[in-house]
Amino acid sequence: MTELAQETSQGSAPARIADQTKDPIATSAELLTFQCGGRGYAVDIMTVREIRSWSQPTPLPHAPPYMLGMVNLRGSVLPVMDLAQRLGQAPTSESARNVIIVIQQGSRVHGLLVDAVSDIVHPSVDQLQDVPRVGVEATDAMAEKLFVVDDDMIQVLSVDNLLPLRPGMSEDLPR
Repeated sequence: MTELAQETSQGSAPARIADQTKDPIATSAELLTFQCGGRGYAVDIMTVREIRSWSQPTPLPHAPPYMLGMVNLRGSVLPVMDLAQRLGQAPTSESARNVIIVIQQGSRVHGLLVDAVSDIVHPSVDQLQDVPRVGVEATDAMAEKLFVVDDDMIQVLSVDNLLPLRPGMSEDLPR
């Protein structure tokens, strides 16, 4: 009993495996890829609720510049952000190919304006590499992994760090 308690507190193999299964990228690696600001990005497909065509949002006063406003999602309010601006790039140019990726993380639901959706990919865990940390704390980094497809580098975004936590910036939507 004592050995079991010590082994569990130090992280036994089953406990470590259980911890890995909580990280969706460590186990599933099924990702939606898309273009934003001319660069390739991906998010865990399990966070994608739907993909919508572009519709002009209603602006919110005093919102951060990357928050474009709100759109009507079947009777509910969906906050939409310009992902390029959120990532520190120039604002997204209007195009017929622009789409809104509706992301849900827990009770937080947001729309991300992107240039275009590319594909659903299944990189192996070996293909996913850590993102070098340059001037950003690991807990605040927008990209948590990256992988290479042909000559393109795709950054896997952390939805937790991407979605704002300020009151009024996230909405609970009925299912």
